Amino acid sequence: MIDEQLVLFDDAADDTRLRSLVSETPLAEAEHRETQRHADAMARSRAAVLESIVALERAQDDLLDRLEVN
Repeated sequence: MIDEQLVLFDDAADDTRLRSLVSETPLAEAEHRETQRHADAMARSRAAVLESIVALERAQDDLLDRLEVN
């Protein structure tokens, strides 16, 4: 789900970037910066979730290894 949201945010950021380049107005540039900030925040959120998943998988593997030893 996060991947799908990230794609939407990235698409929106690309769209506002193009509009900003074409219109060359401060308002369009501000809109692009705001949209890009949202896309960047979503990318950071996704990275944090992936790190959490990796840590949880490691912990699960450790617990399973302990069960096998006993």
